[in-house]
Amino acid sequence: MKALALISTLLLSVVAGVRAAEDWKPAQGRLMTRWAKDVSPKNAHPEYPRPQLVRKDWLNLNGLWDYAITDKDAPQPQQFDGKILVPFPVQSALSGVMTNMSENQRLWYTRKFQMPAKWRAKRVLLHFGAVDWDAAVWVNGREVGKHQGGYDGFTFDITEALKAKGENEIVVNVWDPTDAGPQPRGKQVRKPGGIWYTPTSGIWQTVWLEPVATSYIRRVKITPMLDISSVDLEPECVVSPGGETTLVRIQVFDGKKLVVGTNTSILENANLSTVNWRQKTSIHIPEPKIWSPESPALYDARIAVLRSGRVVDEITSYFAMRKISMARDGQGRLRIQLNNKPYFMLGPLDQGFWPDGLYTAPTDEALRYDIEVLRKLGFNMARKHVKVEPDRWYYWCDKLGLLVWQDMPSGDQSAEWHGPSGVDGKEMTRTPESATIYERELRALIDGRYNHPCIVTWVPFNEGWGQFDTVRILNLVKQFDWTRLVDGASGGNHFPAGDILDHHQYPGPGAPAPVTDRAMVLGEFGGLGLPISGHTWQEEKNWGYRSFKTREELTDAYVGLTRKLHPLIGSSGLSAAVYTQTTDVEAEVNGLMTYDRALIKMDADRITAANRKLYTSPPPPPVVKQ
Repeated sequence: MKALALISTLLLSVVAGVRAAEDWKPAQGRLMTRWAKDVSPKNAHPEYPRPQLVRKDWLNLNGLWDYAITDKDAPQPQQFDGKILVPFPVQSALSGVMTNMSENQRLWYTRKFQMPAKWRAKRVLLHFGAVDWDAAVWVNGREVGKHQGGYDGFTFDITEALKAKGENEIVVNVWDPTDAGPQPRGKQVRKPGGIWYTPTSGIWQTVWLEPVATSYIRRVKITPMLDISSVDLEPECVVSPGGETTLVRIQVFDGKKLVVGTNTSILENANLSTVNWRQKTSIHIPEPKIWSPESPALYDARIAVLRSGRVVDEITSYFAMRKISMARDGQGRLRIQLNNKPYFMLGPLDQGFWPDGLYTAPTDEALRYDIEVLRKLGFNMARKHVKVEPDRWYYWCDKLGLLVWQDMPSGDQSAEWHGPSGVDGKEMTRTPESATIYERELRALIDGRYNHPCIVTWVPFNEGWGQFDTVRILNLVKQFDWTRLVDGASGGNHFPAGDILDHHQYPGPGAPAPVTDRAMVLGEFGGLGLPISGHTWQEEKNWGYRSFKTREELTDAYVGLTRKLHPLIGSSGLSAAVYTQTTDVEAEVNGLMTYDRALIKMDADRITAANRKLYTSPPPPPVVKQ
């Protein structure tokens, strides 16, 4: 009878879930993208979310969850408010909720799942792509972990909390103070307007379960060494106790072709307790295919853990052979190089907001679309502005050949921006709590995105926003990652540290006063505005640095800016320029595209032609190696 009752309960639960999925629809937002119609509880970001550490067996937990909003200090609610579509933030239309939250409230989620029978002999990991900001997680009433940080993924081993049979319940609560707190938040504010946007709270990236053996690969660090045709692969493994011989096998592929034979590292037997093991292995890549925007060649890697000759865990990853560096030209000025050659970088400021999903793109196709448009318009880079994207955005940049300058999301209070170009070195003093949060999330950003070849520059600060201990922070970034450049303070406030002197000028263009110890870039310019009726967030009070009335006027103005940029590349030594911006965002109408991505606002052919001239004219002076 108990078995029959359990089956009956499970059937009722399944039927209720099907009905909820059929009844669900997004909230009607101010503006929706064409991909919104493709979003449903059955296909909410179904792609495997972690392209650089892929396992075949997994369970996607995206879809409908129950949610409730309570007072911050209230206990777990007994009744929930309704359904929310994960992974879309609660403020978004695609969540189906579209409601605001305050710093005095807490957001609760819950859902049930059944563990596949074949997983019962495995460890089970619960992964969150990102939750903004302070999260606690329970499984079957047992707390399995807490996490602070709105942009980095986190994982809990929930094996001991699981039921072998029947339904399991996950509960998540989230507190997000947005701009009432000191944490990194980028452009999210409680009262949006101008250049500040609607917040994202709660789960905003994929949630998934994954079975692993008792010994498994936790992560892998990949460092290409182009000058010596080598790549360093450093797997980190969890190794369970036992007397078995444990091996790690590494293979590198070019497509289906095995480029490098099996490389095996022997682990010491762990007889007493579970241990973490990591070891760097250098692998020679004969005649390497070099990655660049013009030819984004990728290699695949397969890494396996073997115990007594049997594969117990296997992941696939990928990497590229590319190098970012600087060298002096014939006039002694430092210029940025890609793969040991001078390389001018041109791209937009990319905010990463969506009218229907806010921080979360409606679909993977939509995520890819932005990158494809930028490449077709002749851009070779994007500056990801005070936001961190899901792994799949960087994956598409890796695949499609878009260089990325990655900002650290700003937070705390803004320091004063001194001088017309932010040239005076002034900074704020953070509390110990605020500084600790920033440094922890900075390290998580760099560690979490380290393997992506598209990322070539880290940008810790923008225009004095939350800027503190600048020289120490820039040195810290170099300690975390010596392989990339550091643009210490985009737009200022400037200090004699880092690799880049970054100037902002609207509409511009312009160049910073030359220095001898850093490469010079134009970190922001343009901002040319054109509202297009039917494609704006609001009908009135739209904003741009300069406003135009027609597509032709806007195109002429952009082409005019690129003509002024030509001599700055040669005579002023500019190594990169960043145009504001990829899309309109809320009240801002200075995008290359409308906020809903329905229209490219300029003549695409003319923009592409103007951009491509910047890579060849005028030729930079010859490079003299340091």
